[in-house]
Amino acid sequence: MEVFEQWESEIRGYCRAYPTVFASASNARQTDEQGKEYIDFFAGAGVLNFGHNNPRMKEALIKFLQEDGVSHSLDMATSCKREYIQAFADTILIPRKMNYKMQFMGPTGTNAVEAALKLARRVTGRSEVVAFSQGFHGMTLGALACTANNYFRNAAGVPLNNVTHVPFETSKGGGLENLEAVKAAYLSGSSGNDLPAAFMVETIQAEGGVNIASQEWLQAVQQMAHELGALFIVDDIQVGCGRTGQYFSFEDLHIDPDIICLAKGIGGYGTPLAMNLIKPEHDAHWKPGEHTGTFRGQGISFIAGREGLRYFENDELMQQTRKRSAMMTEFLESLSQKYSDGKFVVRGKGLIHGIDVADNDLAKGIARQCFDDGLLIGPCGVTSRVIKFIPPLTANDDDLSQGLEIFAQAVAKKVGG
Repeated sequence: MEVFEQWESEIRGYCRAYPTVFASASNARQTDEQGKEYIDFFAGAGVLNFGHNNPRMKEALIKFLQEDGVSHSLDMATSCKREYIQAFADTILIPRKMNYKMQFMGPTGTNAVEAALKLARRVTGRSEVVAFSQGFHGMTLGALACTANNYFRNAAGVPLNNVTHVPFETSKGGGLENLEAVKAAYLSGSSGNDLPAAFMVETIQAEGGVNIASQEWLQAVQQMAHELGALFIVDDIQVGCGRTGQYFSFEDLHIDPDIICLAKGIGGYGTPLAMNLIKPEHDAHWKPGEHTGTFRGQGISFIAGREGLRYFENDELMQQTRKRSAMMTEFLESLSQKYSDGKFVVRGKGLIHGIDVADNDLAKGIARQCFDDGLLIGPCGVTSRVIKFIPPLTANDDDLSQGLEIFAQAVAKKVGG
Protein backbone atom coordinates (compact mmCIF):
# COMPACT_ATOMS: atom_id res chain seq x y z
CA MET A 1 0.00 0.00 0.00
CA GLU A 2 3.03 2.29 0.23
CA VAL A 3 2.64 3.66 -3.31
CA PHE A 4 -0.92 4.77 -2.60
CA GLU A 5 0.04 6.33 0.72
CA GLN A 6 3.00 8.17 -0.81
CA TRP A 7 1.47 9.42 -4.03
CA GLU A 8 -2.33 9.29 -3.94
CA SER A 9 -4.38 12.13 -2.51
CA GLU A 10 -5.56 12.14 1.09
CA ILE A 11 -9.08 12.17 -0.38
CA ARG A 12 -8.98 8.39 -0.92
CA GLY A 13 -11.73 6.72 1.06
CA TYR A 14 -12.80 3.16 0.42
CA CYS A 15 -9.24 1.85 0.32
CA ARG A 16 -8.89 2.84 3.97
CA ALA A 17 -11.75 0.51 4.88
CA TYR A 18 -10.42 -2.26 2.62
CA PRO A 19 -6.63 -2.11 3.19
CA THR A 20 -5.40 -4.53 0.58
CA VAL A 21 -4.49 -4.42 -3.13
CA PHE A 22 -6.98 -6.25 -5.32
CA ALA A 23 -5.58 -7.98 -8.37
CA SER A 24 -8.48 -9.82 -10.03
CA ALA A 25 -12.22 -10.31 -9.79
CA SER A 26 -14.97 -12.57 -11.07
CA ASN A 27 -18.71 -12.17 -10.51
CA ALA A 28 -19.15 -11.76 -6.73
CA ARG A 29 -15.52 -12.33 -5.72
CA GLN A 30 -12.36 -10.26 -5.65
CA THR A 31 -8.85 -11.60 -5.07
CA ASP A 32 -5.98 -9.58 -3.66
CA GLU A 33 -2.28 -9.77 -4.50
CA GLN A 34 -1.70 -12.26 -1.69
CA GLY A 35 -4.29 -14.61 -3.19
CA LYS A 36 -6.95 -14.02 -0.52
CA GLU A 37 -10.50 -14.12 -1.87
CA TYR A 38 -13.26 -11.79 -0.76
CA ILE A 39 -16.97 -12.16 -1.41
CA ASP A 40 -18.16 -8.78 -2.69
CA PHE A 41 -21.35 -7.47 -1.08
CA PHE A 42 -20.38 -3.93 -2.09
CA ALA A 43 -20.39 -4.30 -5.90
CA GLY A 44 -18.94 -0.89 -6.65
CA ALA A 45 -21.78 0.84 -4.74
CA GLY A 46 -24.26 -0.67 -7.19
CA VAL A 47 -22.21 -0.34 -10.38
CA LEU A 48 -21.62 -4.07 -10.75
CA ASN A 49 -25.19 -5.35 -10.84
CA PHE A 50 -24.00 -8.05 -13.25
CA GLY A 51 -20.83 -8.90 -11.40
CA HIS A 52 -17.12 -8.43 -12.00
CA ASN A 53 -15.92 -9.31 -15.50
CA ASN A 54 -19.30 -10.54 -16.67
CA PRO A 55 -18.47 -13.15 -19.33
CA ARG A 56 -21.20 -12.06 -21.77
CA MET A 57 -19.99 -8.47 -21.62
CA LYS A 58 -16.34 -9.45 -21.76
CA GLU A 59 -16.90 -11.41 -24.96
CA ALA A 60 -18.83 -8.54 -26.56
CA LEU A 61 -16.17 -6.01 -25.52
CA ILE A 62 -13.30 -8.09 -26.88
CA LYS A 63 -15.12 -8.45 -30.20
CA PHE A 64 -15.82 -4.70 -30.29
CA LEU A 65 -12.16 -3.84 -29.65
CA GLN A 66 -10.84 -6.37 -32.14
CA GLU A 67 -13.13 -4.93 -34.82
CA ASP A 68 -11.94 -1.37 -34.12
CA GLY A 69 -15.31 -0.20 -32.86
CA VAL A 70 -15.73 3.51 -32.17
CA SER A 71 -14.94 3.88 -28.48
CA HIS A 72 -15.28 7.67 -28.35
CA SER A 73 -17.13 10.07 -30.64
CA LEU A 74 -18.65 12.74 -28.38
CA ASP A 75 -22.37 12.54 -29.26
CA MET A 76 -21.95 11.56 -32.89
CA ALA A 77 -24.08 8.72 -34.21
CA THR A 78 -22.39 5.32 -34.00
CA SER A 79 -23.52 1.75 -34.58
CA CYS A 80 -23.04 0.77 -30.93
CA LYS A 81 -24.95 3.80 -29.67
CA ARG A 82 -27.85 3.09 -32.03
CA GLU A 83 -27.97 -0.54 -30.88
CA TYR A 84 -28.01 0.48 -27.22
CA ILE A 85 -30.76 3.08 -27.71
CA GLN A 86 -32.93 0.69 -29.72
CA ALA A 87 -32.41 -2.13 -27.22
CA PHE A 88 -33.30 0.12 -24.28
CA ALA A 89 -36.46 1.26 -26.03
CA ASP A 90 -37.47 -2.29 -27.05
CA THR A 91 -36.57 -3.99 -23.76
CA ILE A 92 -37.34 -1.38 -21.12
CA LEU A 93 -39.50 1.48 -22.35
CA ILE A 94 -41.94 0.03 -24.86
CA PRO A 95 -43.04 -3.00 -22.76
CA ARG A 96 -43.77 -0.59 -19.88
CA LYS A 97 -45.57 1.87 -22.15
CA MET A 98 -43.09 4.58 -21.14
CA ASN A 99 -42.40 7.48 -23.50
CA TYR A 100 -39.09 9.19 -22.73
CA LYS A 101 -36.20 10.76 -24.57
CA MET A 102 -32.74 9.49 -23.63
CA GLN A 103 -30.10 12.09 -22.79
CA PHE A 104 -26.47 11.04 -22.33
CA MET A 105 -24.23 13.46 -20.49
CA GLY A 106 -21.06 13.03 -18.48
CA PRO A 107 -20.29 9.49 -17.34
CA THR A 108 -21.40 9.56 -13.69
CA GLY A 109 -24.54 9.88 -11.63
CA THR A 110 -23.76 13.39 -10.46
CA ASN A 111 -23.63 14.46 -14.13
CA ALA A 112 -27.12 13.05 -14.62
CA VAL A 113 -28.40 14.98 -11.62
CA GLU A 114 -26.78 18.22 -12.81
CA ALA A 115 -28.44 17.92 -16.20
CA ALA A 116 -31.81 17.15 -14.63
CA LEU A 117 -31.61 20.20 -12.37
CA LYS A 118 -30.58 22.47 -15.23
CA LEU A 119 -33.45 21.28 -17.41
CA ALA A 120 -36.05 21.56 -14.63
CA ARG A 121 -35.01 25.16 -14.08
CA ARG A 122 -35.16 25.84 -17.81
CA VAL A 123 -38.63 24.27 -18.17
CA THR A 124 -40.17 26.10 -15.21
CA GLY A 125 -38.23 29.34 -15.22
CA ARG A 126 -37.63 28.86 -11.49
CA SER A 127 -34.44 28.34 -9.53
CA GLU A 128 -35.38 26.61 -6.27
CA VAL A 129 -35.36 22.80 -5.96
CA VAL A 130 -36.78 20.67 -3.15
CA ALA A 131 -34.70 17.71 -1.99
CA PHE A 132 -34.98 15.51 1.08
CA SER A 133 -33.11 14.89 4.31
CA GLN A 134 -30.59 12.04 4.24
CA GLY A 135 -30.57 12.10 0.43
CA PHE A 136 -27.44 11.64 -1.66
CA HIS A 137 -27.33 12.91 -5.24
CA GLY A 138 -23.67 13.52 -6.05
CA MET A 139 -20.60 15.63 -5.36
CA THR A 140 -20.55 18.35 -8.01
CA LEU A 141 -21.96 21.64 -6.77
CA GLY A 142 -25.53 21.45 -8.08
CA ALA A 143 -25.95 17.82 -7.08
CA LEU A 144 -24.13 18.47 -3.82
CA ALA A 145 -26.63 21.20 -2.99
CA CYS A 146 -29.29 18.47 -3.14
CA THR A 147 -27.18 16.08 -1.05
CA ALA A 148 -27.99 16.34 2.65
CA ASN A 149 -24.87 14.98 4.38
CA ASN A 150 -22.94 17.82 6.04
CA TYR A 151 -19.62 15.98 5.79
CA PHE A 152 -19.85 16.16 2.01
CA ARG A 153 -21.47 19.60 1.90
CA ASN A 154 -18.81 21.19 4.09
CA ALA A 155 -16.13 20.37 1.50
CA ALA A 156 -17.80 22.55 -1.15
CA GLY A 157 -16.06 25.77 -0.18
CA VAL A 158 -18.96 27.88 -1.46
CA PRO A 159 -22.60 28.33 -0.43
CA LEU A 160 -24.86 25.57 -1.71
CA ASN A 161 -27.86 27.61 -2.69
CA ASN A 162 -31.22 27.20 -4.43
CA VAL A 163 -32.17 23.93 -2.71
CA THR A 164 -34.62 23.52 0.16
CA HIS A 165 -34.42 20.31 2.17
CA VAL A 166 -37.52 18.85 3.78
CA PRO A 167 -37.81 15.64 5.82
CA PHE A 168 -37.82 12.34 3.96
CA GLU A 169 -40.77 10.12 4.84
CA THR A 170 -38.82 8.04 7.36
CA SER A 171 -36.95 11.00 8.90
CA LYS A 172 -38.07 12.76 12.04
CA GLY A 173 -40.85 15.14 11.11
CA GLY A 174 -41.49 13.39 7.80
CA GLY A 175 -44.63 11.75 6.47
CA LEU A 176 -47.82 12.78 4.72
CA GLU A 177 -48.76 15.42 7.28
CA ASN A 178 -45.47 17.20 6.73
CA LEU A 179 -45.98 17.15 2.96
CA GLU A 180 -49.30 18.90 3.45
CA ALA A 181 -47.54 21.57 5.50
CA VAL A 182 -44.87 21.97 2.81
CA LYS A 183 -47.51 22.36 0.12
CA ALA A 184 -49.48 24.87 2.20
CA ALA A 185 -46.35 26.94 2.69
CA TYR A 186 -45.66 27.06 -1.03
CA LEU A 187 -49.26 27.96 -1.82
CA SER A 188 -49.34 30.70 0.78
CA GLY A 189 -48.82 34.18 -0.53
CA SER A 190 -46.92 35.21 2.59
CA SER A 191 -44.69 32.26 3.46
CA GLY A 192 -41.58 33.72 1.84
CA ASN A 193 -41.05 30.56 -0.21
CA ASP A 194 -40.49 30.79 -3.95
CA LEU A 195 -42.20 28.12 -6.00
CA PRO A 196 -39.79 25.27 -6.85
CA ALA A 197 -38.60 24.07 -10.22
CA ALA A 198 -38.49 20.44 -9.13
CA PHE A 199 -38.78 17.89 -6.37
CA MET A 200 -35.89 15.42 -6.45
CA VAL A 201 -36.20 12.15 -4.52
CA GLU A 202 -34.75 8.67 -4.18
CA THR A 203 -37.39 5.98 -3.74
CA ILE A 204 -34.80 4.17 -1.60
CA GLN A 205 -32.10 6.27 0.02
CA ALA A 206 -29.13 3.97 -0.46
CA GLU A 207 -26.26 6.02 0.95
CA GLY A 208 -28.69 7.60 3.41
CA GLY A 209 -29.23 4.29 5.22
CA VAL A 210 -31.49 2.13 2.99
CA ASN A 211 -34.53 4.23 3.85
CA ILE A 212 -37.53 3.11 1.81
CA ALA A 213 -40.34 5.46 0.82
CA SER A 214 -43.90 4.19 0.62
CA GLN A 215 -46.08 4.28 -2.45
CA GLU A 216 -48.54 6.64 -0.75
CA TRP A 217 -45.84 9.13 0.20
CA LEU A 218 -44.14 9.12 -3.22
CA GLN A 219 -47.47 9.61 -4.95
CA ALA A 220 -48.12 12.57 -2.66
CA VAL A 221 -44.73 14.10 -3.51
CA GLN A 222 -45.45 13.69 -7.22
CA GLN A 223 -48.93 15.18 -6.86
CA MET A 224 -47.59 18.15 -4.89
CA ALA A 225 -44.87 18.78 -7.47
CA HIS A 226 -47.37 18.88 -10.29
CA GLU A 227 -49.88 21.00 -8.35
CA LEU A 228 -47.11 23.53 -7.83
CA GLY A 229 -46.06 23.43 -11.49
CA ALA A 230 -42.76 21.71 -10.66
CA LEU A 231 -41.11 18.66 -12.20
CA PHE A 232 -40.92 15.35 -10.33
CA ILE A 233 -37.43 13.85 -10.61
CA VAL A 234 -36.52 10.36 -9.41
CA ASP A 235 -32.85 9.62 -8.76
CA ASP A 236 -32.68 5.89 -9.54
CA ILE A 237 -28.90 5.84 -9.90
CA GLN A 238 -28.04 3.29 -7.21
CA VAL A 239 -31.28 1.32 -6.90
CA GLY A 240 -32.29 1.12 -10.57
CA CYS A 241 -31.27 -1.31 -13.32
CA GLY A 242 -32.75 -4.37 -11.60
CA ARG A 243 -31.44 -3.81 -8.08
CA THR A 244 -34.90 -4.01 -6.46
CA GLY A 245 -36.23 -6.95 -8.48
CA GLN A 246 -37.62 -4.78 -11.27
CA TYR A 247 -35.78 -2.58 -13.75
CA PHE A 248 -36.86 0.69 -12.13
CA SER A 249 -37.17 0.81 -8.36
CA PHE A 250 -40.62 2.40 -8.61
CA GLU A 251 -42.41 0.12 -11.08
CA ASP A 252 -44.80 -1.18 -8.41
CA LEU A 253 -45.40 2.27 -6.90
CA HIS A 254 -47.59 3.80 -9.65
CA ILE A 255 -45.65 7.01 -10.10
CA ASP A 256 -44.69 8.65 -13.39
CA PRO A 257 -41.55 10.80 -13.07
CA ASP A 258 -40.85 13.70 -15.39
CA ILE A 259 -37.14 12.84 -15.32
CA ILE A 260 -35.43 9.61 -14.26
CA CYS A 261 -31.71 9.75 -13.49
CA LEU A 262 -29.78 6.55 -14.23
CA ALA A 263 -26.08 5.64 -14.03
CA LYS A 264 -23.95 3.01 -12.26
CA GLY A 265 -25.54 -0.29 -13.41
CA ILE A 266 -26.45 0.83 -16.93
CA GLY A 267 -22.78 0.70 -17.95
CA GLY A 268 -22.89 -3.01 -17.20
CA TYR A 269 -19.22 -3.90 -16.90
CA GLY A 270 -18.21 -1.20 -14.47
CA THR A 271 -17.65 1.11 -17.42
CA PRO A 272 -19.03 4.64 -16.87
CA LEU A 273 -22.34 5.67 -18.37
CA ALA A 274 -25.12 7.99 -17.23
CA MET A 275 -28.48 8.68 -18.83
CA ASN A 276 -31.55 10.75 -18.06
CA LEU A 277 -34.96 9.67 -19.25
CA ILE A 278 -36.91 12.84 -19.97
CA LYS A 279 -40.55 13.37 -20.89
CA PRO A 280 -40.53 14.62 -24.51
CA GLU A 281 -42.39 17.85 -23.69
CA HIS A 282 -39.62 18.77 -21.24
CA ASP A 283 -36.77 17.59 -23.45
CA ALA A 284 -38.04 19.97 -26.14
CA HIS A 285 -36.74 22.87 -24.03
CA TRP A 286 -33.12 21.89 -24.71
CA LYS A 287 -31.29 23.59 -27.56
CA PRO A 288 -28.69 21.58 -29.52
CA GLY A 289 -25.36 21.43 -27.73
CA GLU A 290 -26.64 23.45 -24.77
CA HIS A 291 -25.53 20.80 -22.28
CA THR A 292 -22.48 18.77 -23.27
CA GLY A 293 -19.86 16.46 -21.79
CA THR A 294 -16.74 14.97 -23.34
CA PHE A 295 -17.71 11.44 -22.34
CA ARG A 296 -21.45 11.67 -22.92
CA GLY A 297 -21.92 8.08 -23.95
CA GLN A 298 -18.83 6.22 -25.07
CA GLY A 299 -18.76 3.04 -27.11
CA ILE A 300 -17.35 0.56 -24.59
CA SER A 301 -20.13 1.40 -22.14
CA PHE A 302 -22.77 1.11 -24.86
CA ILE A 303 -21.51 -2.35 -25.78
CA ALA A 304 -21.44 -3.60 -22.18
CA GLY A 305 -24.70 -1.86 -21.32
CA ARG A 306 -26.44 -3.41 -24.29
CA GLU A 307 -25.43 -6.87 -23.02
CA GLY A 308 -26.79 -5.94 -19.61
CA LEU A 309 -30.17 -5.23 -21.17
CA ARG A 310 -30.37 -8.84 -22.33
CA TYR A 311 -30.94 -9.83 -18.70
CA PHE A 312 -34.30 -8.04 -18.92
CA GLU A 313 -35.55 -9.71 -22.08
CA ASN A 314 -37.28 -12.15 -19.71
CA ASP A 315 -38.10 -12.07 -15.99
CA GLU A 316 -35.76 -14.84 -14.87
CA LEU A 317 -33.13 -12.66 -13.17
CA MET A 318 -35.74 -10.44 -11.54
CA GLN A 319 -37.68 -13.44 -10.21
CA GLN A 320 -34.44 -14.73 -8.72
CA THR A 321 -33.71 -11.31 -7.21
CA ARG A 322 -37.13 -11.11 -5.57
CA LYS A 323 -36.73 -14.62 -4.17
CA ARG A 324 -33.31 -13.80 -2.77
CA SER A 325 -34.72 -10.61 -1.26
CA ALA A 326 -37.09 -12.61 0.90
CA MET A 327 -34.26 -14.95 1.91
CA MET A 328 -31.98 -12.07 2.86
CA THR A 329 -34.70 -10.34 4.87
CA GLU A 330 -35.44 -13.53 6.80
CA PHE A 331 -31.74 -14.13 7.49
CA LEU A 332 -31.10 -10.59 8.76
CA GLU A 333 -34.29 -10.54 10.83
CA SER A 334 -33.18 -13.73 12.53
CA LEU A 335 -29.84 -12.12 13.42
CA SER A 336 -31.68 -9.11 14.81
CA GLN A 337 -33.77 -11.33 17.04
CA LYS A 338 -30.79 -13.39 18.16
CA TYR A 339 -28.38 -10.60 19.02
CA SER A 340 -30.51 -7.55 19.81
CA ASP A 341 -33.95 -8.85 20.78
CA GLY A 342 -35.22 -7.32 17.57
CA LYS A 343 -33.72 -3.89 18.25
CA PHE A 344 -31.60 -3.99 15.11
CA VAL A 345 -33.76 -2.71 12.25
CA VAL A 346 -33.74 -4.51 8.90
CA ARG A 347 -34.80 -2.73 5.70
CA GLY A 348 -34.60 -3.85 2.12
CA LYS A 349 -36.06 -4.47 -1.30
CA GLY A 350 -34.62 -6.80 -3.89
CA LEU A 351 -30.88 -7.06 -3.38
CA ILE A 352 -30.36 -3.84 -1.50
CA HIS A 353 -30.70 -4.39 2.24
CA GLY A 354 -29.56 -2.60 5.34
CA ILE A 355 -29.40 -3.54 8.99
CA ASP A 356 -29.36 -0.62 11.40
CA VAL A 357 -27.31 -1.67 14.42
CA ALA A 358 -27.91 1.69 16.16
CA ASP A 359 -24.19 2.36 16.79
CA ASN A 360 -21.66 3.61 14.27
CA ASP A 361 -18.66 2.10 16.07
CA LEU A 362 -20.38 -1.27 16.15
CA ALA A 363 -21.24 -1.02 12.45
CA LYS A 364 -17.65 -0.15 11.55
CA GLY A 365 -16.35 -2.95 13.78
CA ILE A 366 -18.62 -5.51 12.14
CA ALA A 367 -17.63 -4.30 8.66
CA ARG A 368 -13.94 -4.53 9.51
CA GLN A 369 -14.40 -8.02 10.97
CA CYS A 370 -16.17 -9.02 7.75
CA PHE A 371 -13.21 -7.71 5.72
CA ASP A 372 -10.76 -9.68 7.86
CA ASP A 373 -12.90 -12.79 7.33
CA GLY A 374 -13.23 -12.34 3.54
CA LEU A 375 -16.39 -10.27 2.97
CA LEU A 376 -16.54 -6.75 1.48
CA ILE A 377 -19.39 -4.80 3.03
CA GLY A 378 -19.71 -1.31 4.41
CA PRO A 379 -21.66 1.04 6.69
CA CYS A 380 -23.87 3.84 5.37
CA GLY A 381 -26.37 6.33 6.71
CA VAL A 382 -25.96 9.68 8.41
CA THR A 383 -23.96 8.27 11.34
CA SER A 384 -22.70 5.19 9.44
CA ARG A 385 -24.64 2.85 11.69
CA VAL A 386 -26.42 0.97 8.90
CA ILE A 387 -24.60 -1.92 7.20
CA LYS A 388 -25.58 -2.09 3.54
CA PHE A 389 -25.83 -5.25 1.41
CA ILE A 390 -25.62 -4.75 -2.38
CA PRO A 391 -24.18 -7.97 -3.88
CA PRO A 392 -24.18 -8.50 -7.65
CA LEU A 393 -27.56 -9.68 -8.92
CA THR A 394 -25.70 -12.48 -10.70
CA ALA A 395 -23.96 -13.80 -7.57
CA ASN A 396 -24.37 -17.55 -7.21
CA ASP A 397 -26.23 -19.12 -4.30
CA ASP A 398 -23.07 -20.40 -2.63
CA ASP A 399 -21.46 -16.96 -2.56
CA LEU A 400 -24.61 -15.35 -1.20
CA SER A 401 -24.99 -17.97 1.51
CA GLN A 402 -21.31 -17.90 2.43
CA GLY A 403 -21.28 -14.11 2.54
CA LEU A 404 -24.27 -14.03 4.88
CA GLU A 405 -22.63 -16.62 7.13
CA ILE A 406 -19.44 -14.54 7.31
CA PHE A 407 -21.59 -11.57 8.29
CA ALA A 408 -23.40 -13.60 10.95
CA GLN A 409 -20.09 -14.72 12.42
CA ALA A 410 -18.84 -11.13 12.49
CA VAL A 411 -21.95 -10.04 14.35
CA ALA A 412 -21.47 -12.90 16.80
CA LYS A 413 -17.88 -11.83 17.45
CA LYS A 414 -18.74 -8.15 17.91
CA VAL A 415 -22.10 -8.43 19.67
CA GLY A 416 -22.37 -11.95 21.01
CA GLY A 417 -18.89 -12.04 22.50
